[in-house]
Amino acid sequence: MTDGTPDTTDAKKTGVIDDAALNDLMSELRTANDTFNNCYPGLTLARQPVHTVYGGANLYKPGAAGKLASLAARHLTEYAPDAEHLATALGFAGYGSDEQPSPSDREITEKIFTRVGDKLASEAIEDHRVDFEDGYGARQDDEEDGHAVSAAEAMADGIQNETLPPFVGIRIKSLTEESKHRAIRTLQLFMSTLMTTAGQLPPNFVITLPKVTSPTQVSVLATCLDIIEARLGIAPRTISIEIMIETIQSVFGPAGELAIPALVDAGDGRVSAAILGTYDYTATCNIASTYQDHRHPAADFARQMMQVSLTGTDVSLSDGITNLMPIPPHRAAQDGELSLEQRQENSDVVHHAWRVHFDNILHSLQLGLYQGWDLNPAQIPVRYAAVYYFFLTGLEESTMRLTTFINKAAQASLSGNTFDDAATGQGLVNYFTNGINCGALTMEEAAVTGITEEELNTRSFLQIVQNRIDRGES
Repeated sequence: MTDGTPDTTDAKKTGVIDDAALNDLMSELRTANDTFNNCYPGLTLARQPVHTVYGGANLYKPGAAGKLASLAARHLTEYAPDAEHLATALGFAGYGSDEQPSPSDREITEKIFTRVGDKLASEAIEDHRVDFEDGYGARQDDEEDGHAVSAAEAMADGIQNETLPPFVGIRIKSLTEESKHRAIRTLQLFMSTLMTTAGQLPPNFVITLPKVTSPTQVSVLATCLDIIEARLGIAPRTISIEIMIETIQSVFGPAGELAIPALVDAGDGRVSAAILGTYDYTATCNIASTYQDHRHPAADFARQMMQVSLTGTDVSLSDGITNLMPIPPHRAAQDGELSLEQRQENSDVVHHAWRVHFDNILHSLQLGLYQGWDLNPAQIPVRYAAVYYFFLTGLEESTMRLTTFINKAAQASLSGNTFDDAATGQGLVNYFTNGINCGALTMEEAAVTGITEEELNTRSFLQIVQNRIDRGES
């Protein structure tokens, strides 16, 4: 003002940020936000298998997945011929020694049993890894060379006859000084034989790298794959790498820094998954073998480090094994029969191992790990029973809560005695998408909430809410 009164329109005097400064700040935020979104794109829309079945390369033959499926189905029929036997063996709610199942318990049990049977008949093996490491052992070079060739020919047969599971790959030996030459030799033999025989890779093909201790091991494998792809006529970066978190050094580096992100970065975009090797990891923690266990606190610590490092990135997480196999101790001689006592002991042993595996899988699911390992076809029915039990027992409450969220759009809500906010809403969307993805839930069950398949495929609660706000439904 000309009379000396302060000019209240002056940005510097009123506290308003001028346009140039504001644009600079918004640009700075955009750069940081874009960097974050590139590093953490959120839950992928791609399918993640609920298990990986590992088997020694010496045993891998044409039709391997079909044979494993038949063995799994036969085992279920023998040791859980109906829903009640399965529920009792695994300890479903309402099936304890002094409990009586409610109608709801029985309904869930029947659904689980039916869906397990359907899954074993249609796609018992979701992911199969041909193993040249712990499940295979140390062998003479000529012998491993032969198995690398025969396993590649068997996989080529699966490509040609369309008998492979949706996900396949091989686990090579570690890249330590003792086994680095053998690991790369097996990799080259397998890949060259597969491409010569089949002329192509199967979909979702991956190389599993065990016992990683340094980023260099990952980067060297990535470079080897660059060369192999170029020389065999494979499109660049087609082959993915899974890294196994099996040592303390794969969790923390020598300076005390979290090592997992550096291991992923060393793969130069190839690392698609990180897997916890429970027993190797607890061994490196100096835990006595008697106390090494899937649910040991040290293993949970490693799981949480994997989660905080990788959840929200493009790298999926997988848990490890249950090392107690459901193998009956007695087998009938040819044309003979087992005694009643022997049959009962077989049942007790199998059901005990089943229950341990079931409890381990539930533990992983409750921690947010939706994939794990199966080492024996007799474990496979339990894998699906546990996954389906996890989702179906939470279906009623999750349906109620997500329905309330959708009806009230972006408002926080109180469902029963549980207070929910938008973060929980996203967790509920994750629950339904993961459940449908693994076959535990159906789209019809999710649709009861009012959510559509198209909305669910976005995997974004905020996007679902915004769509409804835009349509004037809130």
